[in-house]
Amino acid sequence: MESTLSAVVVPVPEAEPRVGALRAALDPSAALGVPAHVTILYPFVPPAAIDDGVLATLGEVFAAVPAFEVGFSKVSWFGEESMWWAPEPAEPFVALTRAVSARFGLLPYEGAHAGITPHLTIGHGAPIERLRAAEAEVAAGPPVGATVRTAVLMTGSRAAASWTTMAELPLGEG
Repeated sequence: MESTLSAVVVPVPEAEPRVGALRAALDPSAALGVPAHVTILYPFVPPAAIDDGVLATLGEVFAAVPAFEVGFSKVSWFGEESMWWAPEPAEPFVALTRAVSARFGLLPYEGAHAGITPHLTIGHGAPIERLRAAEAEVAAGPPVGATVRTAVLMTGSRAAASWTTMAELPLGEG
């Protein structure tokens, strides 16, 4: 299967025990092979155009940012279509998105949204009753904390289980 899409994301493996099963049922990106994550830039460079120069530049952007702590406790919504966890603080993700976007001349989500709202999608496009039940389940549990030490460049297509990690992008030392 040829990869036709790419994304730069921060995986949040600490979130998987809490939201992995919900994402598998409610978030189509989970079926594509994308783990629980906060998106930095999507779409990114077409996979056929990713070369050593792109990887080196991307690596430089992330190496310039120190690792940071983040927590997930607040459930938020985009309309009634998408339910997500808000990272706290959000600013490091916003700064990373701006840095990658500026370095490559790409707009997040191709400019479809006015601002940058970092989020970890739990459900998207599922029936509202199922999303509301998932919201209640997530809100009833304890917050999840993580240390962000790396981002990844992923490539894939719209086919099931097609997304894989092409490169790991370590953040700098604090």
